[in-house]
Parts: sequence; structure tokens; C-alpha cells
Amino acid sequence: MNRDWIATAATLSSALPYLQRYDGAVVVIKLGGHAMGSDEAMEGFARDVVLMRQVGVNPVIVHGGGPMINEMLGRLGVGTTFANGKRVTDGTTAEVVEMVLGGRVNARIVQAIQGQGGRAVGLSGKDAGLVSCRPVAADLGYVGAPSEVDVSVLRTLFAADMIPVIAPIGGGAGGETFNVNGDTFAGAVAQALGADRLLLLTDVAGVKDRAGDVVTELTAEKVRAMTADGTILGGMIPKTETALEALEGGVRAVVILDGRVPNAVLLELFTDHGAGSLIRG
Repeated sequence: MNRDWIATAATLSSALPYLQRYDGAVVVIKLGGHAMGSDEAMEGFARDVVLMRQVGVNPVIVHGGGPMINEMLGRLGVGTTFANGKRVTDGTTAEVVEMVLGGRVNARIVQAIQGQGGRAVGLSGKDAGLVSCRPVAADLGYVGAPSEVDVSVLRTLFAADMIPVIAPIGGGAGGETFNVNGDTFAGAVAQALGADRLLLLTDVAGVKDRAGDVVTELTAEKVRAMTADGTILGGMIPKTETALEALEGGVRAVVILDGRVPNAVLLELFTDHGAGSLIRG
């Protein structure tokens, strides 16, 4: 008997407890970074998501697309201004963001999932009143934060074995279009769904200690302490803040996940190994 076949069978057998554990669970995945950077990486991610749906998990994909937005702004000659180090989204920029995220990027992910045999539906937060927004700050223009989330359309899609793919764009009370940080958007959706897991795909290995080693499991208290003493810094701070907010809002656990690792999502959910830093309340 071929040893590779035996190893494959053993791997499938060892996954059984995890398959049972996540049957019917909701897993929200924030897709960004390396996993969106090439057709090969996108194809691998899409295959993993289709497998999740096939074994009874309800995945929800929230995607970013900052580099694509910047590329389109440059091509159109739309300038970028900043206030206190943060991008200002004026009306023209908001239109470009909606065009890129709600069109080009969203469609690419939907097509990749369907190319692997899944059934995906592309949405933005404006569809079916999914995510309503308020402005973050007057000087940032159409940069929004979720104020209300109605996930009834997502539950309808789950019942139909569909995979929602959501662009982080929300509608305002006056019909405005707001650009929302992808991690923040994913966290709000995960809270509204009472998700079992929120997976934040990044281009780093996870939360690191002072020695530079990845901490594979943390409590909310530990995250706060590591932030206070300067161990967690830079771009990791907003991700851990999103994680803490999600936990406070009812999400069971959040994983800051290395999206550069092949099959990272499957490793995290269905094996003992994991592929990042898991944060619990």
C-alpha cells in the first residue's frame, strides 16, 4: 500500500472531531494580503472555502482591496489627502472605492469560489440593509463605522447553501456610501451573527512576544497587557482591537492568521496545528 495514501487517510480520519465540532458553525473570514495577491493564492483560498461549506461550515467572506483602490485612483488621476495620518474619502474617492470593491474585487472572489464548485453571492453592506454606517469623523469624509447590522440576508443565504462574499461598504442615513475598514466591518458582521470564529488573514505569522515568537493562544487580558507594555504595536494594534471588540460582542474566538501559509484556514479549523494566534475572552 502506498504510504502517501495511508498518510492522507490518517489525516482525514484525524480531522473527524473538528468536522463534527464545526458542523453548522458560522466562520467569518476577513480576506486580504497575500491570499488576494495572485491567482494561485486565490484559487487555493477558494478551494478551502468550498470545502468548509461542503462539510457543513457556514463561511462568510469579507474582503479588502486597498492596493486595487490605490491603483484605480492613480489611473483616474484622483489625488489622496490625509488628516492626522488617515486617508480622507471624499465623494469622488467613495465612488471609486465602491466601483473597485463592490465590482472588480468582489466579482473576482465570487468567480474563484464558483470555479471550485461552490455557490457564492457577491454583496456589499448596502445590500438588504446589511450594514448601516455613521461617519467616523467629520474631517475624514465618507469613512464610516458600522452602526447597525442586519444579517437576515446572510441567514437566508446559509439556508440555500450559498457563500456570501461581502465588500466593506455601508450606507448612511442620508443615502451616502461609506468606506469601512475591512477588519472592523468583518468584526461587526461576526458579532451580529454570533460567529464561532472570526479569522483575520494577514501577511504576518500572528501576534508576537518580545522575543519575536508567535503566541499561539492568548486571552483578552493578555492582549491588553501586551498592548500596554508595547509588545503589541503598529499595524497589529487595530487587529487586536477588532478581536477584543468581537469577543465582547459575542464571537467565541478570533484568530489572527497567516494568510501566506497554504491552506491556512483549514489548518486552523481542522487540525491541532493552527496557523496564527487564537484570542479568547
